[in-house]
Amino acid sequence: MNYLSHAYLHLNNPYFAAGTGFPDWMSVLDRKNRARKQYAQPVTEHSDERIAALARGCVQHHVDDFWFHQCPRFVSLSTEFAVELRELLESGLGHQAGFAGHIVVELLLDSVLCERDPELLERYYGNLASLNVEVLEAAANAICAKPVTKLSLLVPRFIQERFLADYHDDQLLRMRLNGVMRRVRLPMLPDSVVAWLATARERVREHADELLTPPA
Repeated sequence: MNYLSHAYLHLNNPYFAAGTGFPDWMSVLDRKNRARKQYAQPVTEHSDERIAALARGCVQHHVDDFWFHQCPRFVSLSTEFAVELRELLESGLGHQAGFAGHIVVELLLDSVLCERDPELLERYYGNLASLNVEVLEAAANAICAKPVTKLSLLVPRFIQERFLADYHDDQLLRMRLNGVMRRVRLPMLPDSVVAWLATARERVREHADELLTPPA
């Protein structure tokens, strides 16, 4: 799952909603300083309810990822996408196709949520803008094994950049995907991926309910 898919059901609790994105923020800041579930669990009882709520959101992120990545529809779509991307990418880069196939499902699912609720994105960013960044950083330091000093800079940039708004457009989505490729040191996705993204979008849209529903 990506940011919106993790958070959209929890926007009535801004710190909890922020917590669902916290592990992904930490992967940007310091991939070795993970916001792990076992680190967050004790912090859910913190005396500051805002910090406790963020920790609960962090735990929810990991719970969501566990069932989502085992969802049969996610597995089938991400595999299907990887096979198709392999035909569009430079030969010998099968790992890139697998990685891209995985994240394309997640980013397009966020886009589908925005299609369904045109006000969702504004509510999500409004929630984040309402947070005290010093409290966010205090929560991060309560959860992570090593000191966190830049979350108070990252979150305002995240809000200002608003890259989730670009997922509705296939060309802009390719640009954002290439930002991820650059960050993980994989080759850029070619222009030919743009037309393919339109077909992938239709399939994620068709199966969105299945992708968003946890097992009973």
